[in-house]
Amino acid sequence: MSFALTDEQTALRALAREFAENEIRPKAAEYDEHQTHAAEIVAKAHEVGLMNLHIPERLGGLDLPAFEGILVNEELNWGCSGIGTTLCANGLAAGPILAAGTEEQQTEWLGPLVEEPILGCFGLTEPGAGSDVSGIQTTAVRTGDEYVINGSKMFITNAGPASWIVCFASTDRSKGHRGLSAFVVPMDTPGVTIEKHLDKMGQRATDTSAVAFQDAVVPARNRLGEEGDGFKIAMQTLDFTRPGTAIGAVGVAQAAYELSLDYAKERVQFGMPIAMNQGVSFLVADMATEIEAARLLCWQAAWMVDHGFGRKATKYSSFAKRFAADTAMKVTTDAVQVFGGYGYMKEYPVEKLMRDAKLFQIYEGTSQIQRLVIAKEIFLPKE
Repeated sequence: MSFALTDEQTALRALAREFAENEIRPKAAEYDEHQTHAAEIVAKAHEVGLMNLHIPERLGGLDLPAFEGILVNEELNWGCSGIGTTLCANGLAAGPILAAGTEEQQTEWLGPLVEEPILGCFGLTEPGAGSDVSGIQTTAVRTGDEYVINGSKMFITNAGPASWIVCFASTDRSKGHRGLSAFVVPMDTPGVTIEKHLDKMGQRATDTSAVAFQDAVVPARNRLGEEGDGFKIAMQTLDFTRPGTAIGAVGVAQAAYELSLDYAKERVQFGMPIAMNQGVSFLVADMATEIEAARLLCWQAAWMVDHGFGRKATKYSSFAKRFAADTAMKVTTDAVQVFGGYGYMKEYPVEKLMRDAKLFQIYEGTSQIQRLVIAKEIFLPKE
């Protein structure tokens, strides 16, 4: 067992850190304040090869394992988790096509991602169905060689600038989650509209929108897998992407820790740096410890995904997501405490990190849902 990175992994990580430091951080506050889609940064990240890392080589992609992906994700989210999410969410969008798409479907929808800075999006959550996927109300009714889709999706990352969405819809309402199917739907399809760009507390540099489908017609060839495969496809996708989401939380926590460390050494109170105060030094020591633990959980989960553990890696992905998300929230809250009154001001970066961190406890499975998954895996282990 080795925790050492290869030379190639070290270089990839350094490239992502350099990009985050030079291209993302200088503009992060501005994009956050105005809730602007970072199109310019997306184009630059695409140009240097920091997007679409898992696209197969036969489609012109790098075909990198999940582990390499999380090395990049941590650094991009260290730069800004709003912009980092924008850059990394193509992995979530492409996941269902990689998991269940035919060679023709992968060529049609994933090939162009390598050529141009195109974004896709993942449409699972609805206004009344978040954690409860069986509550999905969107329907897809087959008429000949086409499906007619009606319904709405909520909290969809990158929906505004996306070229297409993987939409999960019910093809048989009587079967609950077993009646779900997945479809690739171009965003310019008549009947598909962005209902609203959502105004968020944190990660404001990522477009998050509500999407409506009103008699939107898509060809049957856009269906991924068979009718009823949608739930399985969604779960396979989330198992693959969850370590990458978790490591984003580690990136935010790492940024907060570094800022706290520097500030504690520079800020003088009672004639000495506040780092000499045990109350402050213990906060920073706990940050360092918990970040390292969260990072190692993410590394383990990604390693398991890459080594064919499949659904058996579910518990470990949930370990990583639960612990990393909660760690990011704790570390960023403590960072604001280290900065004191200044930490509460927008002039200083830690208040943004605290706002950004909160979302990791919510999207791609709340911390409570991760606990449910873990408990189920513990008490009802797979054979």
